[in-house]
Amino acid sequence: MSARHCAELEARLLRYVQIDTTSDVTASTTPSTAAQLEFQKLLAAELTTLGATEVHLDAHGFLYASLPPTISHTAPRLALLAHVDTVAGVGDGPIKPRVHRNYDGAPILFPDDPLLLLLPEIHPALRTRLGHDIITASGGTLLGADGKAGVAILMTLAHHLLTHPDLPHGELRLCFTPDEEIGTGIHHIDLARLAADVAYTLDGGEVGEIAYETFSGDRATVTIAGVTERAGRGKERLVNALTLAERIVALLPNVLQQPEGGAVCEGYIHLDRVEGAAGVCTLHFSLRDFEDDRLAQYGRTLAAICAAVQQSEPRARITCTITPEVRNMRHRLQQDMRPVAYAIDAIRSLGIAPLSPPVCGITDGAQLTALGVPTPNLFTGMQAIHSPLEWISVQDMALAVAVLIELVQRWAAAAPLASPCQPC
Repeated sequence: MSARHCAELEARLLRYVQIDTTSDVTASTTPSTAAQLEFQKLLAAELTTLGATEVHLDAHGFLYASLPPTISHTAPRLALLAHVDTVAGVGDGPIKPRVHRNYDGAPILFPDDPLLLLLPEIHPALRTRLGHDIITASGGTLLGADGKAGVAILMTLAHHLLTHPDLPHGELRLCFTPDEEIGTGIHHIDLARLAADVAYTLDGGEVGEIAYETFSGDRATVTIAGVTERAGRGKERLVNALTLAERIVALLPNVLQQPEGGAVCEGYIHLDRVEGAAGVCTLHFSLRDFEDDRLAQYGRTLAAICAAVQQSEPRARITCTITPEVRNMRHRLQQDMRPVAYAIDAIRSLGIAPLSPPVCGITDGAQLTALGVPTPNLFTGMQAIHSPLEWISVQDMALAVAVLIELVQRWAAAAPLASPCQPC
């Protein structure tokens, strides 16, 4: 592990996390916040200074760059992606990162929130980081290692490869994406400009992680139109859409099909938003499962419940619309497992045990895979994300850089993908 990589990674992460790039789910633009665009401009300038080529920031806040090949033969074009936004809703105020040098195993305190404690007993990964340099926030805010760690790792990799032209690699594309946390940014990616045969997102957690299985997901929208009437004179005429909505939710089969009652990484039907009033209201559901047949059954179940409530109250109008979102990327990657196999080999070559946990969500990589670019997800080392207890080891980030250096060399010697992933 290069000490220089550790120093550069630490400096980059400390600087990057202090720049507010929170995304906004209520916005109608991409990027959803102007701060993300400003951060991308900073990264574009840094990439240009490092010597990257074809640096381009588009109107949707996607930043693209190339690292020229160091081999004479043609190899698959590889893209590496990280997202620049951070999740909303975890504290207010500026992020003040702190470095806990040469971590000794003691509880980590947060000076801006004396009630917060990061304990090895609750976060056992800390026990294996004795002697590491641990970065946290100061309390009251998240750290933002999700996804600034991925950004710092890719920028450090770019610096290393551009200053070590002796390392064999094909054409590399870097892409920094907006609005990953709200799930909308990747819809605006320019695949022609990305120009990649295979890609990896840098958005995983534990060291050694190579994730290639994600939830399949659909959206369900249930619209209920009741009958409006002045409440004081509405007896036998008023049909309250909100009351019918309550009935639909109550008829969901059991709590095991809702995330708050199910096992970890079990599929679910999740009511995540309600809009409207007594006259008309709309229910928005997320449907998730690893297997497409079970996902389809969730849609049929919800539609049947809506039909039953409609039959019980014919004066109302109830519609249930199921909209496909994305499918488990494992199904597509099985066409050619080399993106996974090369990553596992690169991880093992450094003496790290590979981990392949299923992702209980939908990654940018899953959506890219559905668009025809196979894109597993690699670790960054981030821990306890989306919370004020978020932390990361600088040495773990350096391992991520080392894995990428090994990985790009494997793709430099690879034949074209025999069974390219076809878009939906």
